[in-house]
Amino acid sequence: MPSSISVDSPVGGVASHGGEPAVLVSDVRKSFGDVHALQGISFQAEKASVLGILGPNGAGKTTTVKILSTLLRPDSGTAVVAGHDVLTDAAGVRRSIMMTGQYAALDENLTGRENLELFGRLMGLTKSAARKRAEVLLEEFDLVSAGKRAVRNYSGGMRRRVDIACGLVVRPEVVFLDEPTTGLDPRSRQGVWDLVTALKNQGITVLLTTQYLEEADVLSDNIIVIDKGTVIAEGTADQLKAKTGGSYCEIIPLDLSRIAAAVQALGDLVPAAVAAEIAGADKLSIPAPDGAATLAEALRRLDNAGIDLADIALRRPSLDDVFLSITGHSGGH
Repeated sequence: MPSSISVDSPVGGVASHGGEPAVLVSDVRKSFGDVHALQGISFQAEKASVLGILGPNGAGKTTTVKILSTLLRPDSGTAVVAGHDVLTDAAGVRRSIMMTGQYAALDENLTGRENLELFGRLMGLTKSAARKRAEVLLEEFDLVSAGKRAVRNYSGGMRRRVDIACGLVVRPEVVFLDEPTTGLDPRSRQGVWDLVTALKNQGITVLLTTQYLEEADVLSDNIIVIDKGTVIAEGTADQLKAKTGGSYCEIIPLDLSRIAAAVQALGDLVPAAVAAEIAGADKLSIPAPDGAATLAEALRRLDNAGIDLADIALRRPSLDDVFLSITGHSGGH
């Protein structure tokens, strides 16, 4: 897929002004009967940035996106998208956004080109303008030949690209991508990743909900972690990783029955909490505040104790580790 995608068009949403964030959410609450989906959520997304929204299933991610896209009304609090309040100017919000979910919202019986032209007409373009815009998008999304075939014959990756292209017929200020790579093969997923980067480079703000922590790590300028309807952590991927204690040293003895002996040999390098939970473990992870120096000292002590190793490595925490430490849940659950 081309690395630069033009999203200029004859019609567009109203641009937000000055130094205001593209999305501003303050103390938004939403309940469904006795279920409190959002309990005072607050965050912001800067213009031309990618905000990753992480959280276990049921955390409130989709409810948040539905409120920001005017599909749901909040019970209280304020939410402003591209300078438009979701309650008092819902039409302005809708003119300024594009939203795509896990499943492509396309007419299966139309070709890719016909879907694009239909969206253009629905967005108020003239017939000739819609045709021209479709031609540009088919070229930029590498879909010229596929554009002549019915969408029902498309692969998952092609469907997703046409779906997102339809949302770009008219230039949005903010794009909501709700788990856009769910069910896609690795090649198609990479294509969507390239597209997200291209949107950002064009000055468009992207809010990305995902269950793939690697995806948030690679694409996001800033990340918020939602659990039980509130934001429980916020920062860049590196900042969130640092909250889990920075780097650590992972040690796997050749003989796993010698893990207890390894703990004894490592002495004060092993926190008491780690030493207390080694029963049945297949590896040992210890903090490495001094990075490579900690690893070298661990190697020296293990060598002196005659403990052979299958592997020893210095690791930075992944977003999986961050997610687990902050929420108590693994990423996809």
